Amino acid sequence: MVDRRADVPTQRGVRGPGGAEPGLAARCARIVASRPFEIAIVVLIMANGVVLGIETYPHAGTTASVLRGTEWMFRLVFVVEITIRVLAYGRRPQDFLRHGWNVFDLLVTVAIFIPWLHGDPAVLRFVRVARVLRLVRFSPGLRTIVTALWRSLPGVAAFLALAGVTLYVYGMAGWLIFGDRYPEQYGDIGRSLVTLFVLLSLETLPDLLEQGLEVSPWTLLYYVSFVMIAVNLLLNILIAVIVNSMEEARRLEMTEGLSPDYDSDGDGVPDEVDRIAISQRLDDLRTVIAELERELRIDREDTPGASRRRHLTER
Repeated sequence: MVDRRADVPTQRGVRGPGGAEPGLAARCARIVASRPFEIAIVVLIMANGVVLGIETYPHAGTTASVLRGTEWMFRLVFVVEITIRVLAYGRRPQDFLRHGWNVFDLLVTVAIFIPWLHGDPAVLRFVRVARVLRLVRFSPGLRTIVTALWRSLPGVAAFLALAGVTLYVYGMAGWLIFGDRYPEQYGDIGRSLVTLFVLLSLETLPDLLEQGLEVSPWTLLYYVSFVMIAVNLLLNILIAVIVNSMEEARRLEMTEGLSPDYDSDGDGVPDEVDRIAISQRLDDLRTVIAELERELRIDREDTPGASRRRHLTER
């Protein structure tokens, strides 16, 4: 399923003075909104990824001229695509930059023509690989995931701070307990942190437990508490942060199609605050509908003859 909302300009963007639509802008808007155009761009992006993969094989040098010509063909097509999408906004081409995915597409397309990048093949190839990420824009599900990851950054930052403090405390404790006996693993705070970080995968837990028991049976409490706190508790906190961000991103995605008709700040451009307000209103409406359905069921049960019908049903 292709999501067109990030690419198709609103009628506000393609109409000229007096409400008349410029011919070029209207034609470009119809092209951008057409499904064949979207399918063609998706196929070209995938073909670009295939060509990049072919270049990684040693025998690709024999077809270097063909691959070079194909790369220039991709550049030309993507430039034409971006041009059509910008022209679709008519007299307000700046509105094209209001969507983050549009800005990303523009940067990836234009960066390939920066002269100094051609002196560094690694950076140039990285920019070409970034084109494949444009496929995310054509899938609402992938866009929701990316949006959720972006919105979860503040929560993830707090989680990383908490995890860092926890690892540091346990690292110092490990250095105090095992530093003299096992210097390769706990000889300093850096080695202790590396050992505990690897322990997060639980693969080294049996070996570390065996080593700890040779020092003291109380070391079992050290490793068990670390596994319970760092591996289980902190991991569940991280999952909760991401799941909450996924839910918020899904709600924003659902209300994005309604947002052009709702503008709280009157700037002509719906923003995230407007979408959240719409989402809250939808939740309120769902609550009201649930209450009405509950009252309707109660009224039906209290109507004359309802008890008699229930009695006959039970019989």
